Amino acid sequence: MAGKIKEIKAEEYQTEVLNKELAVVDFYSTECPPCEALASKYEALSQIYGDDIHFIKIFRQGSRELAEKLDVTGSPTLLFYKNGELTGDKLSGGVLRSDIMRNLDELVGSVKAAELHKKIKPVETETDVVILGGGPAGLTAGIYLAQAHLKTIIVDPALPGGYVATTHMVSNYPGFIDPQPGFMLSHFMGEQAKANGVEFRAAVEVNNVDLDCKCVKVDGFETIKARKIIVATGSKPRPLGVPGEVEYRGNGISYCATCDAKYFDNKEVIVIGGGNSAIEEALFIAKFASKITIVHQFDHLQANKEAQEKVFNNPKINILFEHEPREFKKNGTMDMSVMVEELKTGKKKELKTNGIFVFVGFIPNIETFGDKLKVDQWGYIETDLEMRTNLDGIYAAGDVVSKRYRQITTAVSDGTIAAIAAGKELE
Repeated sequence: MAGKIKEIKAEEYQTEVLNKELAVVDFYSTECPPCEALASKYEALSQIYGDDIHFIKIFRQGSRELAEKLDVTGSPTLLFYKNGELTGDKLSGGVLRSDIMRNLDELVGSVKAAELHKKIKPVETETDVVILGGGPAGLTAGIYLAQAHLKTIIVDPALPGGYVATTHMVSNYPGFIDPQPGFMLSHFMGEQAKANGVEFRAAVEVNNVDLDCKCVKVDGFETIKARKIIVATGSKPRPLGVPGEVEYRGNGISYCATCDAKYFDNKEVIVIGGGNSAIEEALFIAKFASKITIVHQFDHLQANKEAQEKVFNNPKINILFEHEPREFKKNGTMDMSVMVEELKTGKKKELKTNGIFVFVGFIPNIETFGDKLKVDQWGYIETDLEMRTNLDGIYAAGDVVSKRYRQITTAVSDGTIAAIAAGKELE
C-alpha cells in the first residue's frame, strides 16, 4: 500500500489503533466513489504526518461488527484517536483535505503542525482540458475528450454526479426502460469517464480560478494549468431569503428529498414551491410522510400536468395557494413552524410541522469567476452554438449556461458540443 499506511483487520484494532498514542483510521468500502476520492488525499497526508500519527485503513464490509460498534454507518469514515480515545470530528462522505488536516493538526499540536506544514510543496500539473464540475455536462465532456486522447481533469468541490445524484428516480433518460435512481445514473457516467482515462480532483477546495491563464488552484497546493477550460459548475437551489432559513438549513430545512425524506416516516412536512421540482419531490416525500402541505405563491401549479394530477389525487397532500413563507422557527427536535402570509389579504398564520423542504428554483454557480464571463439577466453564462464563452479558450456547458430548458439530456448535449469544439481546436 502506497504512503505510510497500514491496512489491518478487526482483530488488530486494539494493538494498531487503541494502543497507539496517535492514530487515524479510514473505514473504506469497495466500489465507493467517495472512498476513491479520499484515497489520494489520505495517502499524500500520510507522507507528511505518518512519522507522528499511525495511518490505518480497514475494510468496512469485512469488519461489520467493529464498524457497528463504532457507529460507522457509511464509507468512507475517518476516526481520530489520541491515547486510545476518540477525538476530533468523525468525517464521512466527500471528505475535504482541509478537514482532515485540521484534525491531524489537533492531534500533533500547533507547534508540530507548523513544522509538518513545511513539508507541503506546491505542485503544478499540466493538462489539455480542465472541466470545472462533475455533473452530466462535465462527465460527458470528459468522456468525449478522453476518447480523443486529450488529457482531461475534472475538478469538483463535491463528488461526481452533480445534482442528479440527489434525484430520487430519473424516468426520461434515453437508454433505460425502467426509471433509474439518480445516484446510479451519475455513478454510471462517472465510471465511464474513469474507464476512458479522465482524471478527477473530487471533493476538493477550489482556491482560485484564473480564466486568463487557464489555471485552477485546488486544496491550497496544486495548480492545474490547462489549454482549455470547460465551465460546467451547474446550479444550486435558490434560497428564499426568509428569516430562519440559514440558521436551520440541514437542521429542519432541507433542499433534497432523496437525502432526507426517509427521516420523516409518518411525520408531517411542508413543501415550499409549485414547479416541477417541488411537485415531483413532494410525491416522493409522500412515500414516507403522513401529511404534506405545499405552500405556493401562485393560484395554480407550474409543474407538468402528469405530476399535478398525481398530487391532486394524493390524499396525503394539501396545497395552500397564494401564500408565501415569511419566517421559519425551530421549536425542538423535528418540531418546526412556518409563518406564512396570505398574499390577497396580508393575513399571517403559523403552520406547525416536523420538517420543511424548499424547492423554488436554482441559481448558477458562477461566484468563482467574478465578472469576467458574459452572463444573461438571470446570471447564466452566455455561449455561442459551440458553447464558447466571451473568453478565448473558455467554454461552458450544462445548467450554468443561458438556455430555455435545463434537463439531464440538455446538459449531456452541451457537454458533447463543448468537448468536440474544444477538441478540434486542440488538434
